[in-house]
Amino acid sequence: MSYVMCIFMVGLVFGLVVVASNPSPYFGALGLVVVSGMGCGVLMGHGAPFLSLVLFLIYLGGMLVVFAYSAALAAEPYPETLGSRSVMVNAGGYLFTIVMGAGLFWGEWFGGLWFTPDEGAEFALIRGDAGGVALMFSSGGVMLVLSGGVLLLTLFVVLEVCRGFSRGTLRAV
Repeated sequence: MSYVMCIFMVGLVFGLVVVASNPSPYFGALGLVVVSGMGCGVLMGHGAPFLSLVLFLIYLGGMLVVFAYSAALAAEPYPETLGSRSVMVNAGGYLFTIVMGAGLFWGEWFGGLWFTPDEGAEFALIRGDAGGVALMFSSGGVMLVLSGGVLLLTLFVVLEVCRGFSRGTLRAV
């Protein structure tokens, strides 16, 4: 299980580097999908499979909307790919910074992250995820509705910002 968690964490870091170093929205959205998948894998490995599923579905739904708007606004005929020189230079700089930061803090602050709750399952009466599901649907329902309203408001704001002076998101078509 430790190897799987290590793969998820390394994939999460590489996905973040792809998002941070890529100027094209097409490949940036691909990096965000990888980051969301790896982050949900980390959550699932640490004992929250339901939360991982909910976050994955909500995040990918939001990413679909953001990708559609960014692709409509930045419709380039020849976008920069992941193998372009400027993207590789940026990615190398980000990876160098990450490696130097990890070398600086090695063994001090993330030593306990490798223990997963499934390894101590024989000491638990119920899974830690079950209480969170009940809490989310009982007292967290108001927050879910409020979050949905905020996302709807954000959608209208993005539509108004993208409208611009001419036909809005259709101007790139």
